[in-house]
Amino acid sequence: MGKLNKIKILPFAIFQAFLLALIGLLAGIIYSFGGLLIDLLVSMDWITSSETPGLSVGTMLAFGALLGMPLIFGVAGFITGILEAICYNLFTGFFGGLNIDFAANK
Repeated sequence: MGKLNKIKILPFAIFQAFLLALIGLLAGIIYSFGGLLIDLLVSMDWITSSETPGLSVGTMLAFGALLGMPLIFGVAGFITGILEAICYNLFTGFFGGLNIDFAANK
């Protein structure tokens, strides 16, 4: 059992950016296929909408979410990772750090 008294800021921020970029990719996939489904239903006249004419620029923007959302989420994860590591390092003196078991074999 070891105590985690300090977190290196840059590696933690990169880790957070990677995790949030994966979540952003999942969100982009869901968003783009949801938009495609709505546009297809409007194009086939199964539903009516005054806001979308069917397959259009909105469809391209929905698939643009496949690149945009992971990028935006990744940048947000990097920034929050920096802030989290700084806050942990500042306040670890108040609660003594985290106890973590690093043993691989028990």
